[in-house]
Amino acid sequence: MAAQSKHAVYPTVWVTLMISLVLQVMPMPESMLLLRPHWLAMTLIYWCLALPRQVGVFHGFCAGLLLDLLEGTPMGQNALLLSVVAFLALLLYQRMRVYSLWQQAPMVMVITGLVLLGEQWLRVAFGVSRLHVQFIFSALLSGMLWPWFFTLMLNVRRRFAQG
Repeated sequence: MAAQSKHAVYPTVWVTLMISLVLQVMPMPESMLLLRPHWLAMTLIYWCLALPRQVGVFHGFCAGLLLDLLEGTPMGQNALLLSVVAFLALLLYQRMRVYSLWQQAPMVMVITGLVLLGEQWLRVAFGVSRLHVQFIFSALLSGMLWPWFFTLMLNVRRRFAQG
């Protein structure tokens, strides 16, 4: 029974990662790009908290490679950053599970902020853009949306994964 539910969760994980990938690259007006939460990082954090033995750095690396392909960024940039997200989520999952959703939100904000800071740093290093601090808005929004996002993902998991 446990093995069956373990395998039943994998399609749900990959489908939610693909949906968040689409949300991540969805075209938006230039003025709204700063207010886009990091959907892929939030989804990865959720699955690392919910299923730490089944979802991990490999999932972050694969999702990051797909994001690199879709965004046209240097290959491995997002793969590295999302691997770090998964690593940090797995490192902190026992502590985060004890916290309420409102206490988890600042931790999610910090993790997504670190990822977005790394993304900005790499863009400057590759000469693609100049450093700006507006990425903080995206990290703040990711943290503010976390309680509702977590609840939505929990319902998706209960409905489809049975895991």
